Amino acid sequence: MTDSPSSPATGPELTTRDFVHAAADGYPLSMRLIAHPEPRHAVLVSSGTGFPKRFYERFARHLAARGAAVLTYDFRGIAGSRPDDLAAMVMDYPDWGRWDMPAAVEALAEAAQGRPILHVGHSVGGHFVGFMPNHDRIARHAFVSVGVGYWGLHHRSYNPLELFFWHGFGPVSLRRHGYVKGGGLWAGTDLPRGVFETWKRWCLKPEYFEDELGDRLRPNAFAEVTAPITSWIFTDDPIATPVTAERLLRVYPNAPKTIEVRTPADQGVRRIGHEGAFRAGMEPLWDEIFADLVAPAA
Repeated sequence: MTDSPSSPATGPELTTRDFVHAAADGYPLSMRLIAHPEPRHAVLVSSGTGFPKRFYERFARHLAARGAAVLTYDFRGIAGSRPDDLAAMVMDYPDWGRWDMPAAVEALAEAAQGRPILHVGHSVGGHFVGFMPNHDRIARHAFVSVGVGYWGLHHRSYNPLELFFWHGFGPVSLRRHGYVKGGGLWAGTDLPRGVFETWKRWCLKPEYFEDELGDRLRPNAFAEVTAPITSWIFTDDPIATPVTAERLLRVYPNAPKTIEVRTPADQGVRRIGHEGAFRAGMEPLWDEIFADLVAPAA
């Protein structure tokens, strides 16, 4: 049996398993494993900020049909991993990398039965690999729409909206609810206070979080990450641009890195933006990403 991806003429009977897996600090995380009946690859999908795991369902099922076991999960405070009292939740943004991503790797490793773990990180899902104590269990990364969050490097047309989010909508929502409530200007899920406040601090300074790696964000292992990274960027994404992607990749100095830039026209769609790479109609891109991930094993 070959290790190269293939699509059966009639789709395979995929299995889906929903379960809860505790992080090392005991926090319960909601996870979903979608698997080919004879998986040859193991793929972890790490979400962008405020995106629930269900957002990646179509993408996960597509990769599973190509011969993978795919794990999606909700970060603490988000969707299925949201506590009853979100306003009372105490956490920091990097906890997603320190606690939740490592737990997802362990859960997938248990299900993968020795297969190399491949990682797809959307937006912040690519930022936090260096916080993972078990990052070395991942063989290869695909970063999708991953770039530094500093507003001054984003498309000028996007600046008014994001500055209002940081200085107006977000603070007002925190005062009113104790968390940033989803809906309206913020289209994502409800966000814990600890996510918003740290995210805001980083996005308002040119260094983003790079200048904090030597003190506030210790310990970290960004310099120890050596798994290859392919970063997929789209020309109509106002946040993750070739410039912000390159800036983010600087925090992984010892990982082999490639940036792939695509246009909506390349994919036969009108818009991709920051989240559109995972929407319906992007199956050719998914095949391209999957082929890049599994190529070294083929």
